Amino acid sequence: MERLRKYIYRKMDRQTPDQEKQAEAALDEKKNGVSPVVNGDVLSQGTVSSDSTQDEGTKLKKRETWTNKIDFLLACIGFSVGLGNVWRFPYLCYKNGGGAFLIPYFTCVILGGIPVFFLEVALGQFMSQGGIGVWKLVPLFQGIGYAATVIVFSLNVYYNVILTWAFYYFFASFTSVLPWATCGNAWNTIHCRMHYDVTNSTNATLNASQSVGNDTMFSNKTKGVDSVTEYWERKVLQISTGINAMGTIKWDLALCLLLAWVVVYFCIWKGVKSSGKVMYFTATSPYIFMTVLLIRGATLDGAVDGIKYYLLPDFTKIGELQVWVDAGTQIFFSYSIGLGALTALGSYNKFHHNSYRDSIIFACTNSGTSLLAGLVIFSVLGFMAKEQGTNVGKVAEYGPGLAFIAYPKALAQMPLAPLWSVLFFLMIILLGLDSQFVGVEGFITAIVDQYPHYLRKGHNREIFTGLTCLVSFFIGLSMVTEGGMYVFQLFDFYSGSRIILVVALFECLAISYCYGINRFHDNLEMMYGFRVNPAIKVMWMGVCPAFVTAIFIMSGVTYSELTYNRVYQYPKWAIAIGWTMASVAALMIPLLMIIQIATTPGTLKERIVKLLRPRLKRHQLRPEDDPDDLCTEDAEFYYDPSAATPETALTDSSNSASSGDCEKQEPNGDLKKDGSMNGSRQSMTFYESSF
Repeated sequence: MERLRKYIYRKMDRQTPDQEKQAEAALDEKKNGVSPVVNGDVLSQGTVSSDSTQDEGTKLKKRETWTNKIDFLLACIGFSVGLGNVWRFPYLCYKNGGGAFLIPYFTCVILGGIPVFFLEVALGQFMSQGGIGVWKLVPLFQGIGYAATVIVFSLNVYYNVILTWAFYYFFASFTSVLPWATCGNAWNTIHCRMHYDVTNSTNATLNASQSVGNDTMFSNKTKGVDSVTEYWERKVLQISTGINAMGTIKWDLALCLLLAWVVVYFCIWKGVKSSGKVMYFTATSPYIFMTVLLIRGATLDGAVDGIKYYLLPDFTKIGELQVWVDAGTQIFFSYSIGLGALTALGSYNKFHHNSYRDSIIFACTNSGTSLLAGLVIFSVLGFMAKEQGTNVGKVAEYGPGLAFIAYPKALAQMPLAPLWSVLFFLMIILLGLDSQFVGVEGFITAIVDQYPHYLRKGHNREIFTGLTCLVSFFIGLSMVTEGGMYVFQLFDFYSGSRIILVVALFECLAISYCYGINRFHDNLEMMYGFRVNPAIKVMWMGVCPAFVTAIFIMSGVTYSELTYNRVYQYPKWAIAIGWTMASVAALMIPLLMIIQIATTPGTLKERIVKLLRPRLKRHQLRPEDDPDDLCTEDAEFYYDPSAATPETALTDSSNSASSGDCEKQEPNGDLKKDGSMNGSRQSMTFYESSF
């Protein structure tokens, strides 16, 4: 029997594509009442799977996979290569020593970015589950998945507001003269000055910037306000005096917000089959637009000065603490780590897909895009600085301040300004759109995988996706009011910043020290067919946790309370709401631990041991693993050595005892909840792989 068991597992771990197709066809035939043949062996008809039914409205749909290998890579690039690469990295690079900033940046890529990115993707691929379901590997830490799901939901709500602004500017660009290029409009004040008349050294002082993260947007006006800033504050936002004065909904922005959510819904409503096709356009087109804008920017007078300002190294900056904090936080934000969405993307890979290779390709693409975006931005800022007779540092901004103030200023000074404005904001929309709908897909996947018997039937998934978008839209309406910018900044500052570092830290610790780093390394070999460099174990066990902890502590040292305009102080109740949003996600990890320990039977030690036991499917077990020592679930076939004939030895296990509580079905029908058996093992299950 032991020899048979080892032979079966060897067969499971190394299946050819033809064998995979055979196994999948065999399962279909079995469910249709036909005796299937897998690798030349006839299987008995057995009991029809409980998932099979003639009623399409109640049929449990099969979990999807990517149509081809490139879909996954494009989805990762589309999700992670977003607005932060365009409006945050270039500013951080010039601010922190130009080309010298690349040293701490790529150090952080190697120490934290690539290893944690690969970990999240590999977890999803191995378990074929979303951000919550993957923690069947270590059930005690299932709160990690819930924390990531809460974070990504909050991010989805406010990130789409940025798309709303981009849509607004995009539509406003279809005119012969850009509306923000002139004064004399209904929204302008007597202090309005044409953007090219307002400089730091003549009649005004103007600074405008907005971060997505830990900084603030501010406008410091003394003598005059340029037309671009007035358009942003008085026309687009119609910003109020504070969060206490929310005012009314701006219906033009509300319609743009609705449009953004409708587009997101139809990109993902059919799952990865639809979003994978959309990615071919949304993930690749921004590179075309960036190339066109770079060529145009490079031909402008002053472009070389801007690029020099961007890349000229200042190695004295490397020793500053803030430079390393900026590099570390930029990596985690731009790689979209800790949100569960990367896990969801990986879960749609076929089991043997080489996501290890894709992680390296992704890292090169992400960092390369950041460098390219910097050239695009600073070539134009160099032109604008020369036109205004000032230096690049006076016009360099980041965040929405770059996209909606600084760059529109430069566009307004260029020939054929409306054309370049349309191209720029279309690029912003596409960069934000794929990040947005993959984030929503990550949330949907996490919930659907938790409740598949409800949400994978009929059109329930499409309905749930629609409800998610609708609820997010209504919450987002608070951010398109006159006081909406204050709400947006509150969400941005508290719900999606430092908490992702906590999630990443617990991911590394749970896999390394609870599931077992050697076991997971073996699992990677099962997937890829080769041994991944053992250095990755050192990274996950020590380097990544130390790196994440250091970034978290250093960001805490540099923490300052949220303000607006560097003058407006948020009221105490607003700060309390912000900390509540952050705490909800962070507390998911200990809260779920307590709940599971309290609801699991046995002594405290037995409960903890049980919750640290992985719940795996049979194809996820290593040859040396004993199924009786692990909590297993969802086996397609149940092997009974006491069967009268080989044809009846393999039967459908869908009616066997649920494995949610690690129960085992013995030949006599008795259940044992401890997962063990008396004497020699009497039964064994295995999964004829259909991945």
